[in-house]
Amino acid sequence: MLRTITLGTSVTIQGMFVRDYPDGKIAVRDGNTIYTGKPVKTAA
Repeated sequence: MLRTITLGTSVTIQGMFVRDYPDGKIAVRDGNTIYTGKPVKTAA
């Protein structure tokens, strides 16, 4: 599943979902790199 996260205040990264963390953050994979950040909420 493709997910988008934010790093800091203005950097967003989109990649394949890797895992959830207890603090609400998620990890996504972009190529060989795994990034962890806050998920971007989808529009209702």
